Amino acid sequence: MKKIKSIKKAVIPVAGLGTRTLPATKAIPKEMLPVVDKPLIQYIVEEALASGIEEIILVTRQGKDSIENHFDSDYELETLLAQREKGETLATIKNIVDMINIISVRQKHPLGLGHAILCAKSLIFNEPFAVLLPDDLVDSETPCIGQLLEVYQETGSPVIAVERISPEEIWRYGVINPEEERERLYRVKGLIEKPRPEEAPSDLGVIGRYILIPQIFDILEHIPFGRGGELQLTDALHRQTQMNSVYAYEFEGKRYDAGNKLGYLEANVVFGLKHPKLGKAFKKFLKEIIIR
Repeated sequence: MKKIKSIKKAVIPVAGLGTRTLPATKAIPKEMLPVVDKPLIQYIVEEALASGIEEIILVTRQGKDSIENHFDSDYELETLLAQREKGETLATIKNIVDMINIISVRQKHPLGLGHAILCAKSLIFNEPFAVLLPDDLVDSETPCIGQLLEVYQETGSPVIAVERISPEEIWRYGVINPEEERERLYRVKGLIEKPRPEEAPSDLGVIGRYILIPQIFDILEHIPFGRGGELQLTDALHRQTQMNSVYAYEFEGKRYDAGNKLGYLEANVVFGLKHPKLGKAFKKFLKEIIIR
């Protein structure tokens, strides 16, 4: 039996302009918007870490230095916290710095998700890898990317996360043509990017979690630019389904589109209620607001 390589690297594309959350993201990267007391990007990195990922590759662009700075040491701040005997906060800050090894590469032109992933090719070294999109915040007992890693270990093939999408929203997603293997697991016969409801082959839309293999780079280098003049990962995955097995997993948990204003508010409420220190008081506040 062929040995399946373990996955230790994750690519996180953070080069987007954040147009859906303007004006908040005019000067602040959307990945640095806080959900309760942590920026979005930290939740995503923590999900990868909890799933056994050991190295993060950020695909970034000009003006996004604050993302890398968040995971770097700040001697002046740490010294000030120590002097003021704020030990708990200091430990939290140091833990962010020490949590994982992070490397970054630039996407010089906004040419789509497929192009962003292609920018990381030289850092992957012909290994399978995970991709996590910071817009999608998933509340689940087992980390979403960890669920996909389990399927990858079972199949040895690319795996994409999917969820049921309403007909009104299906045009916003890549949609799979599924063949059910077992509960929650599908073999993907094809994908279509942002179809009209009547064109959609199913109601299973792709969300921002993927396990990919190096073959995807060869495909991305040879397919034409697609919808919106961008290099679409959906198109590359569709091509891959014609060559090899690709699986989709209907993950367990609830996804919040934090790159959308309403989804961002929802995520703050859900994660605020879960906060170990703030949750109880926040729940009381919400009850007071609702009954007014």
